[in-house]
This record gives sequence, C-alpha cells and structure tokens, in this order.
Amino acid sequence: MTDRKTELYDVDLTGVAWRKSSASGAENDCVEIAELPGGGWAIRDSKNPGREPLRFTATEWTAFRQGVIAGEL
Repeated sequence: MTDRKTELYDVDLTGVAWRKSSASGAENDCVEIAELPGGGWAIRDSKNPGREPLRFTATEWTAFRQGVIAGEL
C-alpha cells in the first residue's frame, strides 16, 4: 500500500459525515460515502455500517466514478 493509502486507513471515521444517494430506496440498501482529508473518500454498506469501509485516494475515486459513469462497472 502506498503511504497515501495507508494514511487514509489511519483516518478516524468517528466524526465523518456519511451520505447516500437521494435515489436510494426506502429499504436503505445502498452504499454511503464520506469525504476524507486530502480529497480521499470512504465507502461503506448502509446495511452493515460497522464493517470496515473501503477507502480511495482522490485519483482512485475519480477513476472509479468515471468507470461507473461510462458503464464499465
């Protein structure tokens, strides 16, 4: 793992603001995202918020979003 990636996993997520898409259904079966210091992002399963979230650097997040928008994922 790069130093930046390691730093993301060292961030305490206790006080971060989690949000989910306004398109989420009433069942709350969705992912939630939180912005991290330095432009990173964390993603977690809204049904299992106690599970360790995935964390992305700003560059990884941009590539992920572009892949989703392009229909690659």
